[in-house]
Amino acid sequence: MNYKRLTLLCGHYGSGKTNVAVNMAFDLRNKYENVAVADLDIVNPYFRTKDSVKDFEERNIRLICSEYANSNLDIPALPQDMYAITDDKSLKVILDIGGDDRGALALGRLAPKINEEQDFEMLMVINKFRPLTPDADSTIEVMREVEFAGGIKFTGLVNNSNLGDETTAQDVIDSAAYANTVAEKSGLPVVLTTVKEDLFEELKGKVENLFPMKLQAKPIS
Repeated sequence: MNYKRLTLLCGHYGSGKTNVAVNMAFDLRNKYENVAVADLDIVNPYFRTKDSVKDFEERNIRLICSEYANSNLDIPALPQDMYAITDDKSLKVILDIGGDDRGALALGRLAPKINEEQDFEMLMVINKFRPLTPDADSTIEVMREVEFAGGIKFTGLVNNSNLGDETTAQDVIDSAAYANTVAEKSGLPVVLTTVKEDLFEELKGKVENLFPMKLQAKPIS
């Protein structure tokens, strides 16, 4: 994947957007030196990117998240240094954004500068196996809510349709019809289709823009 300076990831609860964000950060760090992950998902008080803090430290990836991350305090607070995302142009940043209109409100604070810079991708992480986004129409409805609340238009889709460890190669192949329908109705390209690392070789050449991922050990949003 060719990364812009900012890569924003949104997705409904359970879509797996945080897992995608973590793996994208690892991939980005292989190509660039000054990389950060910013967790702006204020709806989920556990900020699951913090679960990968040791992996980030080992790779010298900066983590921007609330001081209450992974605590037992349910406080929807934004990270104190979040403005480094827009102000430090040397940073390549993966942003994990809340997956509904309430979660996307945090993005609204940064939206003017992001839109002014015009060096970003805004990607919707979609998963046909989640109960609230089983079809194209319901998925696009969520997308429009996020766009309205966050003030930034989506530029592409990430097909992350999966059943966790139970995902088969055929599940990934079968999800293509859903992703393509979302793409046709939204007018957005499918930028990536994610797959567990152990399925990558089996699917290589059968699915376009395949992106291998390590699954986090804990359930994530």
